[in-house]
Order: sequence, then C-alpha cells, then structure tokens
Amino acid sequence: MSTSNRTTQIRVLVAGGGTAGHIEPALAVADALTGHFGAQVICLGTARGLETDLVPARGHVLELIDPVPVPRTLSMDLVKLPFRVVKAVAQTVRVIRNNNLDRVIGFGGYVAAPAYLAAAVTRTPFFVHEANARAGLANKLGTWLGGTGLVAYPDCGLKGQFVGMPVRPELSAVPPDSPAAALRRSEAIEMFGLDPDKKTVLVTGGSQGAATLNEAVAGAAPAVVDAGFQILHAYGKKNPAPATIGGWVALPFIDRMDMAYAAADLVVCRSGAMTVAEVTASATPAVYVPLPHGNGEQAQNAAAVIAAGAAEIIDNASMNGGVLADTVIGHLRNPAGLAAMSRAAGGCAAGSAAEDIARMVATGSRS
Repeated sequence: MSTSNRTTQIRVLVAGGGTAGHIEPALAVADALTGHFGAQVICLGTARGLETDLVPARGHVLELIDPVPVPRTLSMDLVKLPFRVVKAVAQTVRVIRNNNLDRVIGFGGYVAAPAYLAAAVTRTPFFVHEANARAGLANKLGTWLGGTGLVAYPDCGLKGQFVGMPVRPELSAVPPDSPAAALRRSEAIEMFGLDPDKKTVLVTGGSQGAATLNEAVAGAAPAVVDAGFQILHAYGKKNPAPATIGGWVALPFIDRMDMAYAAADLVVCRSGAMTVAEVTASATPAVYVPLPHGNGEQAQNAAAVIAAGAAEIIDNASMNGGVLADTVIGHLRNPAGLAAMSRAAGGCAAGSAAEDIARMVATGSRS
C-alpha cells in the first residue's frame, strides 16, 4: 500500500450500480481510494444489479437502496417515480449519516441520482464522473446540484474537468514481446481451455450479452473455426447458451476480463465507455458494434480509438454471421495489421485516471 499520498482517513460513498459499465469505473476508483489513500469505502447499489456479485468480490462493503429507474413512457410507474425517489434518497441519507461519510462520488446509473440528492441534503461534498461521450441525465443533475464534474470525454455535454476513464491496473497491457506477456497469455489460454497454437477472437456483448453478436457468432463460427482460428464468447447470463462446436468456447459471463483480453488477438464487442477503455488499456485490436439505442453515445465512445487506427466499427444493422466471419478472418490473417492496431491502442490508453480521481476525492481538491 502506498503511504506517500496517504491522508487522514476519510470515508467515501462510491455510487455506481446496475451494469458493469457503471460498476467497473466505480470499483477502480474504490480500489485506488483504499489502496493508495487508506480511505474507508462504502459502495452504493441495488439488489437488481451486478454489484451484488462484483463489489463483495473486490473486498468492498455494499449498501443497498431501492432502484429508481426513470420510465420513458406515461404509465403508473411515472406517477410513482417521485415517491420512489424520495424513498431512495432517504435510504442514502441514512447510509451517509450512519457511516459518517466525508465525500460522495457517483458514476451514473440508477443509484447515482439518489446519491447526489442525498449528498446535497446532507451537505456532503460530492463528485460526478461521466464515462460516456454524451452525458446522462443523472450526472447532469449531479453537477446542477453542485457536484464537481469529472469527465472521460472533453465534449460530452457535462461541465467538468477532463480526467479520463478509470480502469483496473491489471488491465493495462504489458509489452507485447516481453516474457511477461507470453506468460500472461499462456495462463489465459489455459484458464479458458483454448488451444495455444491458434489465434483467438473474443466476442462479448458486455455483462448483459448482445443478441445481435450472439446470433452473428452462431453464423460465423463454422467459417472461423475452419479457417484455423478459435472463439472465446461471453453470451450474457440472461441469454440461452449457444450450441457450440469445437473451437468455440462460450461462457455466460467472464469475470476475469483482464485474462480474456490477454488470450485474445482480436475482440468484437459493443462500445460502451467502459468496454472501450478496458479494450484500449489492454492494447487489444477491436471491432466495435455500437448499441443502436440511446442517444448515439456508443458510436461516439469509440470515435477517438477508431480515428487512431486501433479499431474499426461495424453498424449493428449490418452485423451478421457472414460479415463477422469475413471481418474476423481478415484481421486474424493479417498479423502486421493487428500489431499496428495494438500499438495504436497503446497510444490511446487512459493512464492513471483511477488514482488521479481518487486523489481528488481523498483530498477534496479539483485537480
């Protein structure tokens, strides 16, 4: 544990729940707060999110509140929304007061808005981290309430200081030709039961899976395997397991994404902000298939790394088994092209964002 940056112990509420895209950056900062600054961390989440598994696994305390999803249509849920907000804020106020917390930091999602409102009510200094290229409503509310804005993209529509995306340090790439990289790849190949003599494409739709990618893999697998390659596929816990063939390893969820990237020569995935940051940090060449819903933030999330030559993008409507097979085989048959993409990704990596953010929270400073 680092001691040079240690402050008097502070107590921090870290609010990031729901999907891995909200939880992982929150946990990266939580880890930095405890590991580098000796902080006491309480994580805030709901019973319906992945945080019930991911937070305890990382050794942090988890407090649960009721989720407050915002209905997008006129319904009874919309009528009930104010009452749900009041209840969730009251629950969060109790967490802050019962644990005598000094700071709050939120990362968007269902628990962020109650956390920001509770911080305002209790006059607890708070920070708002926006991970996406287009800011969400909860984080806009947070800065409007007086939270210190921190952004991963300078032009995301949220007023705040650019800090980048916090990722776990173990996701950072080691030099590709080093003995450490070879050992890490060997361990990853063994972990997932892959063939060490074949190149690997990792296909993942994130923590929830992606029906479009799952269907495309099913169509592409015979051609990819026949071409001499193999597939590591995370299809999502809520989706049915695919009928695999030899050379296609399918798992509902991969909790060691650092090892999955170490095993992969190429990744095909959605372009959520956290996914792009992790893939880039690992210097893995990528093919992004942005989620077609929302306000277009997924395409924007990947724009910089695509412009740098670290990845390419395929529109969701164009993705099918034939397109996936042609794309994957084309890349895996081009080692020089993959190496160039990997070098480009290395030049875009986030650096020390998690520790930088933790320092700001621990010291209460804005830089």
